[in-house]
Amino acid sequence: MLRFLVFTTLVLYGHSTQDFPETNARVVGGTEARRNSWPSQISLQYLSGGRWYHTCGGTLIKQNWVMTAAHCVDRAMTFRVVAGEHNLNQNDGTEQPVSVQKIVVHPSWNSNNVAAGYDIALLRLAQKVTLNSYVQLGVLPPEGTVLANNSPCYITGWGRTKSKAPARAPSTSWVLTNGQLAQSLQQAYLPTVDYATCSSTSYWGSTVKKTMVCAGGDGVRSGCQGDSGGPLHCSVNGKYTVHGVTSFVSSLGCNVSRKPTVFTRVSAYISWMNKVIASN
Repeated sequence: MLRFLVFTTLVLYGHSTQDFPETNARVVGGTEARRNSWPSQISLQYLSGGRWYHTCGGTLIKQNWVMTAAHCVDRAMTFRVVAGEHNLNQNDGTEQPVSVQKIVVHPSWNSNNVAAGYDIALLRLAQKVTLNSYVQLGVLPPEGTVLANNSPCYITGWGRTKSKAPARAPSTSWVLTNGQLAQSLQQAYLPTVDYATCSSTSYWGSTVKKTMVCAGGDGVRSGCQGDSGGPLHCSVNGKYTVHGVTSFVSSLGCNVSRKPTVFTRVSAYISWMNKVIASN
């Protein structure tokens, strides 16, 4: 059972767990992505009762390594990665399911304080996936890269499409009912919000750190439960680069005005990822 943690001001959003009435759920304010147009996107799934269930997204960065959010995998469960996925409920012949052999969560991650940052993890796969037109490696930015305000980016994922404010009381064991996730991969345009703006008092204030990326905040489009760990694809010099790992939104709801979706800034962890991969 995956957790959906509610704080005073923010929410981790992996596999959400309360009995919400919405049914057609995916990226809030988004549209269905063209089939396999984001070939580095993977579906992270967990085993329960002999069946696999989507819980988070992720990015294929090596043929046997996936980058995702720490809060997606900081519990003892059996996980697998599905590359080449588009529709979770049908087999198109493009999917490559692979077991997760090892999970490396950033050593500074604190599940009780997501605002501290470090919401990033690497998954070593049991075998290499095959690269083709449906499965490709995500391109990561140079270390230390910080995007300018209003840079063009897209979030992708199979998360909820409608936002409902979570229960006021904290909960760590909500169960997602059937029909809450999108069947097909969704995308939404989320331009970046620079640190100076996002850390201002009318936005996220001190909750946001320089090791994070803010994007969106128009009150219409956002990430939501089920999108966690997935990529923020940003266009730089005509090429899409993965600049963010989907991390959290406001506890007031996913698409709250001036509360942009917050991502782990990938460029702040390039050295750590290189060391992990080299030593494993």
